[in-house]
Amino acid sequence: MNRFKVVRADTCISCCLCESLCPYGVHRRVEGHTRILPPDDRKCIGPACEANDFFCVANCPTNSLSLRESDNFKSLGDPRWTADMILATWHQAETGAPLPLDHPANEGRSGGGFDELRLVLPEKTPRYDPDDMSTSMELNRRGTGERIRTSVPFYGGGMSFGSISVHTMLARVVAARKWDTFVSTGEGGYPKLLVPYSDSIITQIATGLFGVREETIQRSRIIEFKYAQGAKPGLGGHLLGDKNTPDVARMREAVPYTSLFSPFPFHSVYSVEDHKKHFDWALSINPKALLSAKVSTPNDVEMVAVGSYYAGAHIVHLDGGYGGTGAAPEIAKKNIAMPIEYAIPKVHRFLMAEGIRDEVTLVASGGIRTALDVAKAIALGADGVVTGTSELVALGCVRCGNCESGRGCPRGIATTDPELERQSTSDWGSSILDNLYSSWRAQWCELLARLEMSDISELVGRTDLLRYRQRPAKEVGE
Repeated sequence: MNRFKVVRADTCISCCLCESLCPYGVHRRVEGHTRILPPDDRKCIGPACEANDFFCVANCPTNSLSLRESDNFKSLGDPRWTADMILATWHQAETGAPLPLDHPANEGRSGGGFDELRLVLPEKTPRYDPDDMSTSMELNRRGTGERIRTSVPFYGGGMSFGSISVHTMLARVVAARKWDTFVSTGEGGYPKLLVPYSDSIITQIATGLFGVREETIQRSRIIEFKYAQGAKPGLGGHLLGDKNTPDVARMREAVPYTSLFSPFPFHSVYSVEDHKKHFDWALSINPKALLSAKVSTPNDVEMVAVGSYYAGAHIVHLDGGYGGTGAAPEIAKKNIAMPIEYAIPKVHRFLMAEGIRDEVTLVASGGIRTALDVAKAIALGADGVVTGTSELVALGCVRCGNCESGRGCPRGIATTDPELERQSTSDWGSSILDNLYSSWRAQWCELLARLEMSDISELVGRTDLLRYRQRPAKEVGE
């Protein structure tokens, strides 16, 4: 898809002058024939070409060519995920090339969240070697459990078997292994196809306990307890009947084609002591595992984070309301819980005041779209982030919002339908995500160089490097 559409009228005489003039390959004819093919809009640079002597519209002898904005482009995206941002993500995923730090596609037009924050950067970038830059994240900052460090400041968020295709799950895990990071299963367990990659998989335990088995806990290096989801706190999880295929139902030990709901909350957890019992149960099965607590962002989120630490969590995962799939109700996403950009500094400061910040890995999710969103979250106080929607967009998601339907995903990403699943392969998907991560890392390296830093951990809590577009800088994070 391109932003512009080149229209060729019936008055075209197939003189092929446009083919000989255009250096981008927009116009092409079949070898051995004089008939010109329809224009390849993806290669057109649009009105910017008007300044060139070879501009096809101006040079056409029969005035048969015209240029307009693509109808597909105009219908693509929304204020949070603009059409420019989606196209830029696709370009990064196809090429691995980073966006300039001042590129407009680094931000949306939502009027809130990370779109209202900007990083203050020096104008010039000094010479630097990306190999000298560290973008890693320490996942265990306590004295117990395995020491684990990722090469990038993120891991993949939970997307369950059933909510997305098995090809999408495998693509995410393969790419995560290449980058020494992880992907959460989401609730529902994971198919045998992913077992060889279990050292890169976080097993999630949610309130419905779907797919929770001793063997999945035993082979996981990280166990994630999902106490709440930022896009729908207080509502629990749900998988509608047409996505609950026999394979999904078998993993979840449920009846096929029935809707499955996870209650809210864990009805066995109402205190820090109950919280600790949960963790102790998991550690009795896998004593070496790291423990993660995924929570939403209520007004007292800092107390929840501290409670999770004293219960034994290595990782506190704050999940904000901007994320979630198209299956999350809009009224919940927009009206429940605290925006993630307020929750991160609030928890960061409280953990520092408690004297335990150095023992907690604080990660955030819920609206992380770009490499600069990651950097902003870290500057607000997080050690790293958890990604989700950005990976799906890289794989071709057009943000249509039909994720809850078995045949609703036109790209075969969020589906369990065998026919739709065949639109992509895990090999292609993993290469696409590999390119995206490579592009992001290049952006972080340039950002660190501009800030005269060599390690992304130096950016943690640097709210002085942020400016809020509508308020003075001193109010950011207060």
